[in-house]
Amino acid sequence: MTLNYIWIGFFFTALIVALARFAGYIMSAHLDMLPGLVFTAADRDVFVAMVESTFDMAKISVTIAITLIGVMALWLGIMRVGEKGGAVAALTRLVQPFFSRIFPDLPAGHPAFGSMMMNISANMLGLDNAATPLGIKAMRELQEVNPDKETASNPQIMFIALNTSGLTLIPVSIMAVRAAMGAANPADIFLPILLTTFFSTMAALVIVSLVQRINLLQPVILAYLGGLSLAIGSLLWALSNMAAGRLGAASTFAGNFILFLFIIVFLFLAWRKKVNVYQEFIEGSKEGFHVAVSIIPYLVAMLVAIGVFRASGALDLLVAGVGKFLGLFGFGTDFVGALPTAFMKPLSGSGARAMMIEAFNNYGVDSFTGRLAATFQGSTETTFYTIAVYYGAVNVRNTRYTVTAGLLSELAAIIAGVFIARIFFGA
Repeated sequence: MTLNYIWIGFFFTALIVALARFAGYIMSAHLDMLPGLVFTAADRDVFVAMVESTFDMAKISVTIAITLIGVMALWLGIMRVGEKGGAVAALTRLVQPFFSRIFPDLPAGHPAFGSMMMNISANMLGLDNAATPLGIKAMRELQEVNPDKETASNPQIMFIALNTSGLTLIPVSIMAVRAAMGAANPADIFLPILLTTFFSTMAALVIVSLVQRINLLQPVILAYLGGLSLAIGSLLWALSNMAAGRLGAASTFAGNFILFLFIIVFLFLAWRKKVNVYQEFIEGSKEGFHVAVSIIPYLVAMLVAIGVFRASGALDLLVAGVGKFLGLFGFGTDFVGALPTAFMKPLSGSGARAMMIEAFNNYGVDSFTGRLAATFQGSTETTFYTIAVYYGAVNVRNTRYTVTAGLLSELAAIIAGVFIARIFFGA
């Protein structure tokens, strides 16, 4: 499965669905055919909606890129200071034993190890604005040792798969939305999201390792994974009885304090080494503009295709079809109302958030469906957006099996999310 076929498939699937909707409207409204089926003005104007979505998504793509310019300039400047001061090298040494085994093609001590660690840490803390520029920097460093500059390397695929699986410790934004929507306990989805995202991350690691023939049973890997599992278990134990208000406040403070602490440590270490901190920051920041502008074509291509697919109604048909199919095998349909959020998440983060809010409105923020939609929203990242941005930043055109690995980890999150939500909330 390549990104090329998926991209084309979005458009042709949208065309077929839109033609069927328009034809149904014509036959029911003017030819007195298709009795019993209800077609509305939305079906008549489906092509209008699709064309409008292309302009909307193109505009959103540029808006995202413009927003990224400042964020990229800031964090690339900070990372430059961290490199000169030795902080990135220290992070590299911290993760070297584990990363050297799941990224066997990377030379020992490569700076990408530190950038990847920073990116994963920012994602775990729910700090998306910081995670994206750090991830792009990691991709550019991985590209330096990529023998085929237009084809994704094994380390790049592993990194993006781990990134899109979205290991998140504290989903602050989702708890905030639930609180605004009147949830009795906005933080009650904290544990389900943490467990679900843990399973999706492990699925991504296993899937890519199988393809790349990486042995995950090595003692060092098992020790790191065991330590991570123990840390997550300890966090669950410590926070499980914390009041919702305290949990939200504590998580917000902890995430931002840790991130700001990184900045202070980077600045201090560079100053101690007598580095011209201001000048190095400026030099690193200059890269931000060029990187942000370079990803615009990739963002436009992917977001426009996603917008057309959604506006055509193809996504709604996919959700309904999956629900009916699973119902035939007795799996129950209690989770179908949350599937739009799950299916939208690989395509668009803002779209998935809108689907989650729609589920809150339709089923109730404290309903099983509402809580499951929140679990889906917090358990993974936007696969297609991440691929478009990260590969676009380094001009990689052949993504190999990156999309497949990302979507399989998304599927793992859906399956795990349904079972975990049933355990916690009961359908």
